[in-house]
Amino acid sequence: MADDTTATEPAALYEKRGGVAIITLNRPKALNAVNGALSTAVGTLLEQAEGDDDVRVIVITGSGRAFCAGADLKAIAAGENTSADGHPEWGFAGYAQHWISKPTIAAVNGFALGGGTELVLASDLAVVDEEAKLGLPEVKRGLFAAAGGVIRLQQQIPRKLALELALTGEPISAAQGKEYGLVNRVAPAGTALDVALEIAETIAANAPLSVRESKSMIYRTANLPDWEDAAWNANVEALKVVFSSEDAIEGPTAFAQKRQPVWKGR
Repeated sequence: MADDTTATEPAALYEKRGGVAIITLNRPKALNAVNGALSTAVGTLLEQAEGDDDVRVIVITGSGRAFCAGADLKAIAAGENTSADGHPEWGFAGYAQHWISKPTIAAVNGFALGGGTELVLASDLAVVDEEAKLGLPEVKRGLFAAAGGVIRLQQQIPRKLALELALTGEPISAAQGKEYGLVNRVAPAGTALDVALEIAETIAANAPLSVRESKSMIYRTANLPDWEDAAWNANVEALKVVFSSEDAIEGPTAFAQKRQPVWKGR
């Protein structure tokens, strides 16, 4: 598939709105299918957002009528490398295995089957257009959801539902995704980004260290029993970081003075 981007139209776009960074997959003619250029662009922009202290939350969305149609099969058939240039460890789309300490939100604006659903699974939160479909149809093509789909699906929804989706390859609606626990919000048609930004702005108003350590703790302790020392040891580590910070003083002080806190992120 010939790339539909040019030097003036990169494979992914970057925009900051206050404390929120928006990364937009930008191959609309290819339904934002993932090739090497898109993986490189997304992975690089994620690093940019991660390193910017002013960015508190990252929103991932798509241009045109699709969120992401998965891997660019024509690029693969042509023998092209679809990984991020120099960073194969970032995984599919430069994102699927790319740990970011700041919250990420998928704003699913349209078509998101296969790899698109795997990007949803890789995100911390998901807002999905009411007309969009989710699913892992790879088994219908003699493949399997190898970009984290079969790993993460069972971690985010009940196992029997995960098995049904993975083994039948049948799609589900945004409403079903919310019922299963895969989707945080179902957005009215055409408003997925707007709804995602509302959530992002709420998160961005909170203390950045508190948000970062809360995210980290949820992932670090996800598979640890709550009575095991390992979970509580991790809790102590996070507690030391947050409770010894300047923001831990600013929060209660601002509350007592009946004003909005001014976070420093330290």
